[in-house]
Amino acid sequence: MADWTPCWLCARPLGARIEWHHPVPKSRGGRQMVPVHPICHRTIHATLSNAELARAYADAMALRSHPAIARFLAWIADKPADFHAPTLSAGRRRR
Repeated sequence: MADWTPCWLCARPLGARIEWHHPVPKSRGGRQMVPVHPICHRTIHATLSNAELARAYADAMALRSHPAIARFLAWIADKPADFHAPTLSAGRRRR
């Protein structure tokens, strides 16, 4: 994938590592896949369940409006494309 291709979640250019996210989870019948940074992908799944993603957050704009995702996006905005940091698990994040 070209360097200019944006991440579906954060809209930063993609780096060397790309993961593919199903906006509607496969377990809920989703087929479409979109390119995302690994850290963005992990944040999505650490923050929201598959049921929540399918019900209310299959659209990028809706997902970006979630308070925890919005905080993440503000934090990641100035990081390089291949930036990596540990992602809290869902249990630790929701406390």
